Amino acid sequence: MKILVADDLPSSALDLLRAEGWDVDARTGRTPEQLTIDLKDADAIVVRSATRVTSALIAAAPKLRAIARAGTGVDNVDVPAASGRGIVVMNAPGANSVSVAELAMALILALARHIPGADAAMKQGKWEKKKFLGEELRDKTLGLVGLGRIGQEVARRASGFGMTILAHDPFVSEETASHLDVELVGLDDLFARADYVSLHMPSTDHTRRMVNAERLAKSKRGIRIVNTARGDLIDETALADAIESGQVAGAALDVFENEPTVDHRLQKLPQVVATPHIAASTREGQELVGAETAAALRDFLRDGIIRNAVNFPSLSPEEFKRLQPFALLGERLGTFIAQMNDERIREVSLRYYGELTQSRTGVIVNGVLAGLFKPVLSTGVTVVNARSVAAEHGIEIVESRSTRARNYTSLISLKVRTAHGERWVEGAVFEKGSPRLVLVDGIAVEVALEGTMIVVSNRDEPGVIGQIGTILGRHGVNIANFALGRNGGHAIGVVIVDETEPIPDVVLEELRRANAIQSARLVRV
Repeated sequence: MKILVADDLPSSALDLLRAEGWDVDARTGRTPEQLTIDLKDADAIVVRSATRVTSALIAAAPKLRAIARAGTGVDNVDVPAASGRGIVVMNAPGANSVSVAELAMALILALARHIPGADAAMKQGKWEKKKFLGEELRDKTLGLVGLGRIGQEVARRASGFGMTILAHDPFVSEETASHLDVELVGLDDLFARADYVSLHMPSTDHTRRMVNAERLAKSKRGIRIVNTARGDLIDETALADAIESGQVAGAALDVFENEPTVDHRLQKLPQVVATPHIAASTREGQELVGAETAAALRDFLRDGIIRNAVNFPSLSPEEFKRLQPFALLGERLGTFIAQMNDERIREVSLRYYGELTQSRTGVIVNGVLAGLFKPVLSTGVTVVNARSVAAEHGIEIVESRSTRARNYTSLISLKVRTAHGERWVEGAVFEKGSPRLVLVDGIAVEVALEGTMIVVSNRDEPGVIGQIGTILGRHGVNIANFALGRNGGHAIGVVIVDETEPIPDVVLEELRRANAIQSARLVRV
């Protein structure tokens, strides 16, 4: 057995693998050409963030069975290419949570007490005691955007400082939050009330630039922003403008949109504390990540036990091939309904019709959950680990089967329930495995589950379709397809649009102001 370790791994992790009698080739700094050569007879490769495992590298490794990422994200691994080859991709989620949480608290303290500025002045021989008047964290409000493993660790530490803690996380149960003495609130409410905001979300289409000019303008004046998660959660130009205007009192940033940074405007502001992406860089964190990665890889290669995999379903190849179109349908239904919902989800209910009533549906429900979590949770939530993620967030899963005849050979009905109601969608697989949306909130409407959609709910009266077309045309948004469903004076329209550029918020706002239109949402599938 040959294992190629392309990035730094603690010696204890290497020893764990070598103890099995395996050939462990641990060298850093290899070029892609050298990696291609070295991977020809490798059974597994271990990387951190420096080495990119591309489709070309995967294609050059005929014996490769596993790719292990010593860390949380797998952005540097071509997971679809690995999946296509049946290669397991595994990571080490949560091993460095304490390290990241401790840096977040250190940055909060640095902002509160002006530690970097005071230190810099002392090094210049200045004694400027009055200039660095700080504030206590006691009785201040901390807003956590994301209450996963790291967010929870920050909450525990912040409570020790006597802070009031708010959190925004659509997938965390009220029970979990209550146990941490955390109040769950909406994102805008969090920014309006918090003295400090600490970001702990992944980078997704839904979360990118969530801290933008509009949100900062509506936030509490004097707010301070801390980011140890992903750089592109913040519109850096908007943040710099808000700091210079005084709307934002300061920021502490460990991550940036471009790393190493090329635009130094933000990090050079005196109100900003900047560090070079060191949140996980502790001796203990690196040891834990290395040990967890090596142990998971050993268990798979030696015993066939899969842990922390991000791409491997527990089905036979034949069964997976048969169910894969429905798993894709489920994932897209989940992604669709997640973007139609603003409330914390308490229950996910799935009902199967037709041929699916006789099938093993685990991969389908996991696909639904993966799609549901994708807009707001970390990369690595897939059909493999989606159920455990749901359990961590206190979401109940209910599956049922119905023999009632429907208009489709096989049908998936999905409902998500919140404290304030439910959302309901249904889908089917058409010719050539094409997933289709066939119902939204009780109204039949058939459209392909793919692309950028504007979903409009309106009273069923003349002129609405014309208004939609006029508004979109005025903003240069081209309609690629339009599907309409009607039932009892109410209508649902799904407009598929060409998105050559991001759809501006003003388009949706104008649609919502139109006569008879009750809601308009942008959904990307």
